[in-house]
Amino acid sequence: MTTAQNYRRMVNAGNKIVVGLQRLGVAFGPMQLLTVPGRRTGLPRTFPIAVIPIDGDRYIFQAYPKAAWVANARAAAEVTLTRGRRTSAARLAEVPVEERRPLLRELVAKSPASVGKRLVTTGLAEAATPDAAAAAAERIAVFRIEPI
Repeated sequence: MTTAQNYRRMVNAGNKIVVGLQRLGVAFGPMQLLTVPGRRTGLPRTFPIAVIPIDGDRYIFQAYPKAAWVANARAAAEVTLTRGRRTSAARLAEVPVEERRPLLRELVAKSPASVGKRLVTTGLAEAATPDAAAAAAERIAVFRIEPI
């Protein structure tokens, strides 16, 4: 098993804890629950994600290759975001690659070092630097949250 696979297993276990706490109404950090219809089944799928404010907008960044929520979000007309006991409907607008570069650069520059390291551990970026994250824009989906 590769390092990325081990890391993914550990994160999946932690995600279950985050989802449980959020469902109990415990909000912490930038974490929210993204609920989106499955692209094949239509059944609701819930994923813990970090919502990051940048220049007055809110964004969600892909942290893992082949993340199911990314494919589901691309297919969905509407999603639900839950933080603690508050829920809101939204649309996710995928940001074009060239517009992702400055957002990814800012994300890594202003976030804890673990954010850049996660992009490297999961194989999305070559290094844990703002420029390396920007260079990986083709591999990292970024969505702007648009309230409904």
